Amino acid sequence: MKNTAFILFLFIFFMGCDSKPKIIQVSKDAFQNGQYNTATMGLLSRAKISASDKAKNVIFLIGDGMGLTQVSAAAIKNDNELFLMKFPIIGIHNCQPSEGLITDSAAGATAFATGKKTFNGAIGLGADSSSHQTILERCEELGMATGMVATSTIVHATPASFISHRPSRKQYEDIAADFMNTEIDYFVGGGKKYFDRRSQDERNLVKEMQDKGYVVNDYFQEDFQNLSIDTKSNFAYFTADDDPIPQSKGRNYLMPASKTGIEFLDAHDDPNDDKGFFMMIEGSQIDWGGHANNAEYVISELLEFDKVIGEALRFAKEDGETLVLVTADHETGGMAINSGSTKDSLNITFSSGYHTATMIPVYAYGPGAELFSGVYENTAIYDKLLLAMGITASK
Repeated sequence: MKNTAFILFLFIFFMGCDSKPKIIQVSKDAFQNGQYNTATMGLLSRAKISASDKAKNVIFLIGDGMGLTQVSAAAIKNDNELFLMKFPIIGIHNCQPSEGLITDSAAGATAFATGKKTFNGAIGLGADSSSHQTILERCEELGMATGMVATSTIVHATPASFISHRPSRKQYEDIAADFMNTEIDYFVGGGKKYFDRRSQDERNLVKEMQDKGYVVNDYFQEDFQNLSIDTKSNFAYFTADDDPIPQSKGRNYLMPASKTGIEFLDAHDDPNDDKGFFMMIEGSQIDWGGHANNAEYVISELLEFDKVIGEALRFAKEDGETLVLVTADHETGGMAINSGSTKDSLNITFSSGYHTATMIPVYAYGPGAELFSGVYENTAIYDKLLLAMGITASK
């Protein structure tokens, strides 16, 4: 009888330990921009990884507007050292929308999120305006932890395409309301005003999220780098009232929000079922630099984004069950490095203030990475991600 009581005590004790929330302390010192070093750059082996291995987790990084010239310019300015240059598997996708040759971010991200080509401006819809479940929604449906981080507003075209279904990417308040239709566990980005000071209705979506159990913070209350985050509760953080500022003007949350988000989702995943997580991280303002025909803007945003890629690779290398996928929705600006360029003085020109139809590189590391080699349509990324995770699309 005494043995039975002792065993029961141990069971209750360890169950109690498991129920304690894990707290992630975000430290500013941990995210200082350092130089690339040989030990970090040597994380990866170029040995092939079997596509038959199932990816429990996916970290999907989208460098908006990031074509090969943007990558080349950033590499040259960084002594030809980028984490992007360390991937063992590289492919190419065709980013054309359902109509015409040149996609916008909405149609491009919708192709990734739903596996469907659509018209420019559409969010989470097919070319016939029918709604299609996104990969993030599918992962939520299966009980996986999910998250998004963006250097734009969180209702901007790319993140919106993973969580909303609207005919126009400009329906920012409608897109914000669509966040209430899913249980996304973690998100960080700008656009707070679309949630709590709305023009089309009296809803306060921040309060509605808090009523659902979310911990919601913003830059008015506390800098992200000073937060302690309880992984037992869903978490949202607004980095700006509207669009966040560029990295060169002081924006500093992409790395800590991404690193913390990966740790959060890994801990948030229920250890009793261990279903994994899906996270989308967007370097949004690479695109904005292209639209502005500002090479320094493009390069500074891409170098920051590349450090986040390095953090994702570090996690995947240690974890062994995580697929890291990096691509862009399109190229922006028709950027070219011209004759007369040197390492210290790049002669860069732009042929456009908009997007171009050039095909886009895809970089993959981890279980299922080999699926992403070759040349294919942007919609195939959705199918390949599901295949890598060993799940099927919902009917």
